[in-house]
Amino acid sequence: MRARAGSGWADPCATLVQGSGAAKASAWVLSAVLPCALGGCSQGEPPGAEPNPNLGSIVVEADGELDAGDEGGSVPSDLLGTLEDNLPFQPTGKRIASIAWRTWVYTDTGPKRTRLGYLRAGAVVDAREPGLGPNEGCAGGWFRINPRGFVCIGKGATEDVEHDPVVIASEVRPVRGQGFPYLYAMSGEVAPLLYFKLPTMAQMVNVEGDGVAGRASAWKQMSRINGTADLLGPISAPPRWLLSNDLTKPYGVEQPLRYSVHAGKAKADSGFAIARTLEHEGRTFGLTTELDLIALDRVKMVKPSSFSGVHLTETQDLPAAIIDRHYVQRYEAGEDGKLRPSGSYSHRQGLALTGKKQGTGGLVMYETADGSWVPSDGVRLIPHRTEFPSFATGGRKWIDISIKEQSLVAYEGRRPVFVTLVSTGRGGLGDPEKVHATVRGTFMVHTKHVSATMDGDDDKTDSFNLRDVPFVQYFHKGYALHGTYWHDEFGKVRSHGCVNLSPKDSAWLFEWTDPPVPKGWHGVLNHERGTVVYVRP
Repeated sequence: MRARAGSGWADPCATLVQGSGAAKASAWVLSAVLPCALGGCSQGEPPGAEPNPNLGSIVVEADGELDAGDEGGSVPSDLLGTLEDNLPFQPTGKRIASIAWRTWVYTDTGPKRTRLGYLRAGAVVDAREPGLGPNEGCAGGWFRINPRGFVCIGKGATEDVEHDPVVIASEVRPVRGQGFPYLYAMSGEVAPLLYFKLPTMAQMVNVEGDGVAGRASAWKQMSRINGTADLLGPISAPPRWLLSNDLTKPYGVEQPLRYSVHAGKAKADSGFAIARTLEHEGRTFGLTTELDLIALDRVKMVKPSSFSGVHLTETQDLPAAIIDRHYVQRYEAGEDGKLRPSGSYSHRQGLALTGKKQGTGGLVMYETADGSWVPSDGVRLIPHRTEFPSFATGGRKWIDISIKEQSLVAYEGRRPVFVTLVSTGRGGLGDPEKVHATVRGTFMVHTKHVSATMDGDDDKTDSFNLRDVPFVQYFHKGYALHGTYWHDEFGKVRSHGCVNLSPKDSAWLFEWTDPPVPKGWHGVLNHERGTVVYVRP
């Protein structure tokens, strides 16, 4: 079972491959339709889950500040729990917490309720008082949350926000808008054991063999040399709640057979999202989002790509440029107008251009927004658009993806606001039904996840288990825009069909697109008002 193609890790869109390498998802299809699509559901759905959600008319607005005059409880009693009960409320201090991998947020509490989105284990949100009584499918009763929607109390959510073991263990929340939402790691040559409690050194030696202490010590020394220590930051002692307790898995996460202190090895070629790090018995551990403890000397910590695209001001336009070589000379114009060397640009540095240029033929010099000049043979140029699709009107947001250029431009109407390089399907302009190519056409972002786990198929050549792929935005079947922690080759075809972005770019784009994901939520569904995604040759 391998997850590599050439060098580096395979793209998680291989999960979506059906038949002979086609990057589509008839079986996996939309997480909005198949609730188990993004992670293990071996325990079934939390209470409140309806069997056949109809998502055709769901709209989730961004959460905003509540005015002091907003008052909860103003909804007529006969409308409580209905679709009309949809206005934000003023928090009173009552809170509820998610204890499931996906705690669904519903439009209403009735039998035809549909899904707006979901919370992830550990999320604590304001709840309106009083709660609504139990009904069929939700024995624990319902609470209204902001900015809208209802959550069922039971296996998926709790009112005990201070003492529930899943809430306590999952208190570290994903970071949004900056880069990776978590720390990430990839399996080493020997996949790590998944510990469910802090093991003693004797227990570690018993299950891993001799040499554990030496391995842990050598890893610490090397981490200070290779920069891993700086990436991890301060490493704390184990929290008190972990010293004497086993880890309780969130509802909906796969529960493998447990042995004395561990639940077996992780799958080969696995990726992990790490919420916190700690030191125990002289060894550094990571606590994953699925609440497993893994020894960091058994994994390779991921250093986030430093690459990010170019943000354009209201007065700037395309073309833009991204430095395409490791050394490119920078030039400045002297008083006589002649260009003279003045330092250099860094590899993959993004540059806004003024549109002015000098030279003809083979070498052209482009003026940048800071007044310097860059030679054309050292950049990847993203050109100015002269024609626009019909939906590029007003301030409407849309995304323009070019497979040939391996570029992405975010537009508001006809004004570009952001430009970057991406990695689309390695099949290039081939048929997505036959090769790993990105689907072409006009689509709409309909489902967004702060992070989502994508699994490979053991029957396929490429197989992997990548936890919490960052900032996933589905726009057609199994095709998505998402961040990538297993490669740093943006600007080249690389994926199984999805559109790969750097950590910073995926984080920014996730917050810019519609539908918005409210604060505290982990995912949202919307088939009516998503941002347009236009994929062309």
